[in-house]
Amino acid sequence: MKEEQINASLSYLTFKLGDELFAAHVSKVINILEMLRITEVPKAPAYMKGVINLRGSVLPVIDTRIKFGMSPTVYSVNTCIIVLSIEMEEDTVLAGGLVDSVQEVLEIEAENILPSPSIGNKYKTEFITGMVKYNDQFIMILDVDKVFSADDITNLREATALNDGAIIDRKN
Repeated sequence: MKEEQINASLSYLTFKLGDELFAAHVSKVINILEMLRITEVPKAPAYMKGVINLRGSVLPVIDTRIKFGMSPTVYSVNTCIIVLSIEMEEDTVLAGGLVDSVQEVLEIEAENILPSPSIGNKYKTEFITGMVKYNDQFIMILDVDKVFSADDITNLREATALNDGAIIDRKN
């Protein structure tokens, strides 16, 4: 295995939601976008902010804070969209996740990843693969493929299909 492949397998993008730090494996991160205008999708679930035009394709955008049971995102100069590749049932779906800020890419050794707590966690533990302590703070490592249920993926696909080719951007 090449050194680049070994390093990539240990790399995680960290981002903030409120005061909490989360990490997603870099292989799941397609792009990081500055905040764009989001077109709302009528009758979409509360966590779905809408869609954006990404290089001619429709990209559904979710409010990650709402999805994780937090208060809705309050836009700031640091708010951005992380474009994620989500695998489900032998299919790949791209979705944008609003985050309060992107922090850095960290190299995390597998032996430093602690199991996620089984009780008392305010986040759904089924999509937290583990935790790592970094600079006196815990980072929750996400399994991006498990963040979204089959219903969520269906909603994302429907939002994309309904708005494909008909993107009209509006200010937030």
